[in-house]
Amino acid sequence: MNVDELLSGARDVMTVKRVYGEPVERDGVLVIPAAKVAGGGGGGGDSETNAGGGFGVRATPAGAWIIRDGQVAWEPAVDATRLATLAMVVAIVFLLIVRSVAKANARARKKTARR
Repeated sequence: MNVDELLSGARDVMTVKRVYGEPVERDGVLVIPAAKVAGGGGGGGDSETNAGGGFGVRATPAGAWIIRDGQVAWEPAVDATRLATLAMVVAIVFLLIVRSVAKANARARKKTARR
């Protein structure tokens, strides 16, 4: 694959359709989905015959534009995976705190019982 083919492929992938999905209209409400898109690429070689390159694109849902009765509103997407991860981290921290408090109370009871 030469540089021109690589750039042509990148242009095909990195279009506005990757950011804004096809609009959907239902009951007078127009919804236009949008995504966050990031990409990068590179290439190199030591001679005409030994060269290579590549690129990558990552897209994640960002939200949707809602058009209703001439009013436009942005509705952000909810990332359920991120929320679940956050909930697990909070639960683990809570359990570690409870364990630390329980250990401290047990030590305090042992000291009081020795007296």
